[in-house]
Amino acid sequence: MRLKSYYKGGDRMLSIFKKRKAIELKSPVKGRAIEIKDVPDEVFASGMLGNGIAIDPVEGIVYSPCDCEIVNMFPTKHAIGVKTNEGLEILIHIGIDTVEMKGEGFNSFVNIGDKVKAGDKLISFDLELVKSRAKSPITPMVITNMDFVESIEQYYGDCDASKTVLKAFLK
Repeated sequence: MRLKSYYKGGDRMLSIFKKRKAIELKSPVKGRAIEIKDVPDEVFASGMLGNGIAIDPVEGIVYSPCDCEIVNMFPTKHAIGVKTNEGLEILIHIGIDTVEMKGEGFNSFVNIGDKVKAGDKLISFDLELVKSRAKSPITPMVITNMDFVESIEQYYGDCDASKTVLKAFLK
């Protein structure tokens, strides 16, 4: 397991004396966690949508990474937005260019407004179909409101819905 930290602003030494609120995000899919910069899509790799982590999946089920509310479900069910009680907003995007599949092979188990717990099943998808029809099955999970975050830590390597892959320390 490899750890990488991202720290934004201020004097890191002074920050150790403040009590920081950390939100742990579990892996949304079973697979291998990789750096966001390695996603084969410039929008995600550049951090344009936010910072985070990506998973190269080995099964076609998306789980909730934390206790949260479903705030967005794309009509094609290839991406989902969630929000924690603390206000952290997270986008989980199944594969790259999967919007072109027009929902084929995707099934949602939740609706906008639903409250879910970490590990709850959110979406199933046909992994083999995604591999054959999309640019990549790699699934980014990004924090879309990074202005709310002081720093993050990512944990890389093999993962499943029980493993923390990202910690976000709030401002």
